[in-house]
Amino acid sequence: MRTPVSILVVVDHGKGIAGYLGKAIWLARQCRASLELFLCEAEQAYELSHQYDREGVERARAACVSAAKAYLGELKASLNAPDVEISIAAQCESPLYEGIVHEVLRKRSDLVIKRVAAADGRFHGGADANDWQLMCTCPATLMLVRSRSWNVSPRFAAAVDVSEGETGLAGNVLEAARMLAEGWRAQLDVIYSEAAGASPVQAHLDELRRLCDARRIPSERTHVLNGDPESTLPAFTAQRDYDVLVLGALAHRPAGAVQPGALTSKLVEALDCDFVLVKPPGYRSPVGER
Repeated sequence: MRTPVSILVVVDHGKGIAGYLGKAIWLARQCRASLELFLCEAEQAYELSHQYDREGVERARAACVSAAKAYLGELKASLNAPDVEISIAAQCESPLYEGIVHEVLRKRSDLVIKRVAAADGRFHGGADANDWQLMCTCPATLMLVRSRSWNVSPRFAAAVDVSEGETGLAGNVLEAARMLAEGWRAQLDVIYSEAAGASPVQAHLDELRRLCDARRIPSERTHVLNGDPESTLPAFTAQRDYDVLVLGALAHRPAGAVQPGALTSKLVEALDCDFVLVKPPGYRSPVGER
């Protein structure tokens, strides 16, 4: 992941948005990146899709977008960030994740920041269906945030897999973690768990050290666990109270299918921290441009 120059922030109508946007503004300042506040009115788009008066639908869609832009304009004016370039954009499109991906493709965003929306509509707990789809289809690095405040000295961690030749993805994860941690002046740990449950394979440890040395991550910040990562990582990361966990977004399945890995799913469900989900090299979204 390169240092972002264009950050897309998915805005919603929920409460507590100030703290969420504060994280985005801080990152934009550190990276000297621009911010786009983007609101996709997916629920209204879904309702309009069941109407038969096409001319009336288009008028309603235009009014919906106009109202969304007015809301974003007020939100932008309320932010105390004159040093950050901030733009606004709105769409009336359903489902939500496709609307977000289409905007990312239009604007070539480097990073997407979105609040985790639970299945019950609240902004804590496990992710909802749109967030899971976004993990699969977002072409940019995706940061899913919750409402909890960070520690005064933020704690970042990168969970990597070097056991199956996934050097490209592991390198991307470490690069994203290093860049974000430096931007926030945060402590960064690296975690690897040997799935076999026996003593770690020396070749894997050597590869991990090589990747960390290339990014100047000291050995004392590297943690090697024994056991299936799906079992070891949730407990380890919860105990250490990380603010942000960076990891690969997808698991490759037979016949070329990709989906959020079991580890990603368990961690998102179990932990109350923010997540940065990194795609493998050469990833292309199955959602096309509009």
